[in-house]
Formats: sequence, C-alpha cells, structure tokens
Amino acid sequence: MIISWNTTNHCNMYCDHCYRDSGVKGSSELNTEEGKALIDEIVLAGFKIMIFSGGEPLMREDLFELIAYAKDRGLRPVLGTNGTFITPAVAEKLKRVGTMGVGISLDSLDSHKHDGLRHYDGAWDGAIQGMRNCQSAGLPFQIHTTVMDWNNPELEAITDLAVELGAVAHHFFFLVPTGRAHNIEEESLRAEQYERTLERIMKKQQLVRIELKPTCAPQFMRIAKQMGMNLRFGRGCLAGTSYCIINPNGKVQPCAYLDMEIGNVRETPFSEIWKNSEVFSNLRTLSYGGGCGSCEYHISCGGCRARAAYYHEGDYMAEEPWCLHHGRKGGVAHG
Repeated sequence: MIISWNTTNHCNMYCDHCYRDSGVKGSSELNTEEGKALIDEIVLAGFKIMIFSGGEPLMREDLFELIAYAKDRGLRPVLGTNGTFITPAVAEKLKRVGTMGVGISLDSLDSHKHDGLRHYDGAWDGAIQGMRNCQSAGLPFQIHTTVMDWNNPELEAITDLAVELGAVAHHFFFLVPTGRAHNIEEESLRAEQYERTLERIMKKQQLVRIELKPTCAPQFMRIAKQMGMNLRFGRGCLAGTSYCIINPNGKVQPCAYLDMEIGNVRETPFSEIWKNSEVFSNLRTLSYGGGCGSCEYHISCGGCRARAAYYHEGDYMAEEPWCLHHGRKGGVAHG
C-alpha cells in the first residue's frame, strides 16, 4: 500500500501539466504537528510506502523532520521532486534522515523542451545534477517522465539516459487532463498511440535491468501478460484500493488526477476516511461500467479511474476512454 502527501503547493516552477496547479504556497497547509499526526494515521491505516511530494517538497522547511518521523514510525519514505534543490549536501541529508528513494522529473532529452514545459530556465540541468548528487550520496533515484504526444518518440532514449546515470527505475506518467493539464488535453495520447506506446515500453523492459513502470496507463498489465511477461505489480490502477493522496490542506482524494474531495484529515482521522469512505468502497468493488466492466482484465488492469471520470462527466466507475482492447470487444475506443 502506497500513499502520497502533497506537502505543499509551493513550487519554484509553473509546469503546464501540473495536476496540483502549484506555484504559490497555500494559506492553510498542514503544519508540522498536523503532518506528524497524519503520518501516525497513515501507519494505523496499514500503509507501507509514503511519498512526500508537492508542489516542490524541498521548499518545505520541516521536510527532513517529517521524513525522519515517517521512517521512525516504520514507513518507507520516498520523495517526488523536480530535482533542482538536490545539492550534494541535501542528498546526503535526505539519505541520513531515512529517505529510501527519490523520483526526479525529466520530460525530454532536449533541455529547451523540458525547461519550456516547466517555465523555468535551468530545470533540465538542475534535474540532471540532482540525479548525479543522489548517485554520489548513495541515494537511490528514478526518473519520472510525463508522456505526451510531443515527447513520446523520446521515451526509450530517456530510459537509456536513466541507465547511464545510474537510476533504479524509469516511471512513465501518462498525461491526465487535471489541474493545469486541462489546458493541454490535446497533447495526451489516444487509444492507438496509447496501446503502441505501452507495447514499446514493455519491449524496452525486456532489454534493460532497471524497472520500467507506466502510471495512469493500467493497460500495461494486460499488455505485459499478452507478451508473456511476469511483472512484480499486482494491479494497474490502484486508486482507492491500495493508494490515495492527501493534498496540502488535508483533503483526501483517490489519486492525484481524480480531483474529488472525499474527506479532510482536519475533520476526520485519515484511518477512518480510508476505511469508511463511500467512494473508496465503490472503487473496491471493481464494478466498472462499459468495456472495463466486461473486460477479462478488469481485475489486473482496472482502467484509469481519473481518465474515466474526466471523459464521463465525473463518473469514476465508467470505462477507460483510451483503451484499444475493450474497444475491440464492443466498448468505445476513441481514436
């Protein structure tokens, strides 16, 4: 079980695809004591891995204290960052307080494209240097790439760079039009390209030793099975079943891209929200509509619940719109 806490809305960048619409620090973000209480509740709910993300989490002054607390409470703390604040000293401190891994965003081999997406000069150079500093400190890191139509041809080459830099994994986040990404919805992949891209990633996995994992593209589980591959993952979409997210102000939602408030940890203990939420209960039935409901891979895949909600007027149990497989079986696959 894995959980993500957007520790702050504060960020030094203003990325076009940001689901959180990050930039300026929020006025009522959870403070240090509330953060520790949240960590206690996360442990009580049975979670094992805790992602500290943002915004840019390294802009939060008490981040190291919170990571250390999570580690002491038995969690496996990891960090999601743009990498630009990871100096050699920061990398050493992250490792010292118990950080088990760092995910650093890199969306293109072209520094101008990466910097342009993030509206920040030097974002690419800072990310690469942050990776090198993690490597020098012995802190495991992985590359995170948001997949869009314009960087799709680069994916295997970015994996090669990940291998060269010593990354332990390369994770691919398929664009979901949430937050500011709503404005670039047309850059997301459609069914045919979506399918072919997942096939390419799985073929690349057969050639490299580091882990390659698509996110918000749960059909990779089906494709891997069809290719005779045995992956360590038990399921594609984890939203509400073994994953959820908490925003800077304590709002709980099923995943980063399914922007619906199902409780607030300032009002109800998180462990109770996780156990009793009607939305979580619905997601755990796996009783999907349309092609996802009739698909033989509905348990291992599940379809992207956030994409289902976006393209079906908020119905998070509807079918995944960009799945070529259920389209062939009589569902709707939009091209």
